[in-house]
Amino acid sequence: MKKILNDPKEFVNETLEGIYAAHADYLEYAAGDPRCLISRQRRSQGKVALCTAGGSGHLPVFLGYVGEGLLDGCAVGNVFASPSASQIYEVTKAINADAGVLYIYGNYSGDRMNFELASEMAEMDGIKTLHIIAADDVASAAREDRDRRRGVAGLFFAYKAAGAAADEGKSLEEVAEITRRTLDNTRTMGVALTPCAIPEVGRPTFRIADDEMEIGMGIHGEPGIQRGKMMAADEITDLITAKIIEDLPYKSGDSVAVLINSLGATPKEELYIVYRRAAAVLQKAGIKIDRRYIGEFATSMEMAGFSVTLLKLDPQIKKYIDTPVFTPFFEQSK
Repeated sequence: MKKILNDPKEFVNETLEGIYAAHADYLEYAAGDPRCLISRQRRSQGKVALCTAGGSGHLPVFLGYVGEGLLDGCAVGNVFASPSASQIYEVTKAINADAGVLYIYGNYSGDRMNFELASEMAEMDGIKTLHIIAADDVASAAREDRDRRRGVAGLFFAYKAAGAAADEGKSLEEVAEITRRTLDNTRTMGVALTPCAIPEVGRPTFRIADDEMEIGMGIHGEPGIQRGKMMAADEITDLITAKIIEDLPYKSGDSVAVLINSLGATPKEELYIVYRRAAAVLQKAGIKIDRRYIGEFATSMEMAGFSVTLLKLDPQIKKYIDTPVFTPFFEQSK
């Protein structure tokens, strides 16, 4: 698979060099380590700080949500690999503003282990931390085993709610509760059409025939729930949206935010075809769309495919999701 790169071993480092060169007004790094990315925005003393971390290859997740109204810092790992506990710890120290640090990350074993270790190191320094783990992928485990589900594009909504709550001056426990409630009301499912390649490996992470697709595949190529022949856009959207609706379940009278996310190689034209159908399905079910997001929010290198995420809104979560934010990768006005 062809890629625009130099030495595959330098892929992440050179990506970060480009990001800091392009966005030096907004982003910097801590402890002399470019993998410890933090916002240049001045941190208000007494404000809860927000930290995430994860592997590269998913832009704008994870580091793309560091900025005004969102996260304060992000530790960056190799492609599809967790950063180290020490890198998470250095980010934690750099963003701490004496009100505690909330960790928000996906439900993956390496991330969980390293965040736990970082938390122990931080708390030895007197920095209080709490953990919120995203597990919004309905395809990765049954509803009764939700704590085993993967965290995918729903992290976007967690970042939005947490950022707004922290900016409002909420305590660490209050920000954590709001973020947890946001994720409790978030569900995602995706479909993959093609594989992707990790630069250092140089070959596809999995194989799928030209006339096949996989429903529910994870953003690292983890197996989904169904592999079969390609279907029309409306058929795929009907299948995915129905499974999401029944999982919470969402019901008539609910208001939702909708996220139609490209996995990396699916163009916006195709995403809008998906959105038109998802909107029709939700309207038929009596579910009101309050806000919609269409584009790249959590990718998987050059994988073709998309995911649909629904967030059930209450008045408080709606207010936080509506809050304006800015990062070099994402901007939302009122």
